[in-house]
Amino acid sequence: MTDVKVTPEKLKELVVNKLTEASLNKEHADDVADVLVHADLRGVSSHGVLRTEHYVKRLHEGGVNPDPTFSVKESGPCSAVFDGDDGMGHAVTKAAMEKAIDMAKNNGIGMISIVNSSHCGALSYFVQQAAEQNLVGMALTHTDNIVVPFGAKRPYFGTNPIAYGFPARINKPVILDMATSNVAFGKVLHARESGKEIPADWGVNEDGQPTTDPHDVSYLLPFAGPKGYGMGMLVDIMSGVLTGSNFGPKISKMYGDYGKNRKLGHFIMTMDPAMFTDIDEFLDSMDQMIDEIHDLEPAEGFSKVLVPGEPEQMKEEKALSEGVYVTKSVYDYLTNE
Repeated sequence: MTDVKVTPEKLKELVVNKLTEASLNKEHADDVADVLVHADLRGVSSHGVLRTEHYVKRLHEGGVNPDPTFSVKESGPCSAVFDGDDGMGHAVTKAAMEKAIDMAKNNGIGMISIVNSSHCGALSYFVQQAAEQNLVGMALTHTDNIVVPFGAKRPYFGTNPIAYGFPARINKPVILDMATSNVAFGKVLHARESGKEIPADWGVNEDGQPTTDPHDVSYLLPFAGPKGYGMGMLVDIMSGVLTGSNFGPKISKMYGDYGKNRKLGHFIMTMDPAMFTDIDEFLDSMDQMIDEIHDLEPAEGFSKVLVPGEPEQMKEEKALSEGVYVTKSVYDYLTNE
């Protein structure tokens, strides 16, 4: 299937148009488009503009509040509960992270549980918000159950991603954004759109057997067996149990119940390194660590040792100058009036 090259600015415009046509308010449409294009720029197409059609469907069927009123209940100098009023999760989480950043700047730490949200896209966007302010950022969110726990036959948790962002002085921030499954289900969706096979360790069919056909994938597997399973449970505790939201199989399906608010929970944290060490020393030490890792002798088949998030940052630099590639079917949807 042929890919189409689009400038980031044009791609954002196309997404905003689709979302506002579906009655989403303009400010939130801009936020959603920012997060989606951010993902495509970084080569994470599974969380990019291909999701637009899904969000439009939810907006049309009433599963997302197109014009929510956010509210914040501070529970302490460094903590709060942020209510997204069933709005688009991207806009909800961006606004909550801005609040957490203010908390960290004023009091050293900001911890916010987010309730009444929806799918928020690539978590790297939000921890990067913090890292760009010389703060450490963390973000977690749960998803509907599709991952088979280690030793089980049926799924219980979702892909339940977790992300961290660490600033540096000269180098770009270290951004770790990972699902606790082997891959995010969005990568399976992207493979379906692209007509490509997938590795056999990404997912299993209805009978629990590995498959290379993305159309046959029913469930995903945790990364590293019991380790990924444990991390997935941690994320659901922080995003679901701790926030008073649903968890595990109780979370409504992303692809289904389109007229129903998903009531997702997220958990974010920001931290000022100056609470624990000299900020200049911290930033310099981060640069030193990154540089020393770059100087390590690469293993066979590798040209350079990179830090988390760096491959995506390199793709972003290239895409910003050359354009973003999207599958033709996605482009046709975005440009179809």
